[in-house]
Amino acid sequence: MPDDTPTTDQVWRQLTHLVMDTRDGWKRAVVERTGMPFSRIRILRRLLPGPLTAKELARAATMDAPATTVVVNDLEERGLVTREIDPANRRTKLISLTDAGRETVADALATPDPAPAELADLTPSDLRTLHEILRKLEH
Repeated sequence: MPDDTPTTDQVWRQLTHLVMDTRDGWKRAVVERTGMPFSRIRILRRLLPGPLTAKELARAATMDAPATTVVVNDLEERGLVTREIDPANRRTKLISLTDAGRETVADALATPDPAPAELADLTPSDLRTLHEILRKLEH
């Protein structure tokens, strides 16, 4: 009898497929709600924990440096971020959220994001089990 236990990579592909393929509606709603491309929201979210250099921000958002600069320029023009000289390294600048930037992120994250039908169709027992498993995976 063959072993039918999935590998961790197989389970990971299933999880990412479920999440990534069901978020388009939410992303469109966020774009409508904020009036900005979703890439701007991704950058703003990365700045929630605190200021980052452009290089750190590009890495955190998985964007290249030129694209990050374009986004940061736009966000700065909108009054959502500021650039200030990094006191630890005066050759670099730190990018920080403004109060308006924090409000924009909060507004974006308040956009309704209902569960996909596949998840809503699970039994209460399956939902509890999935919830328990996902809690174990949280860091």
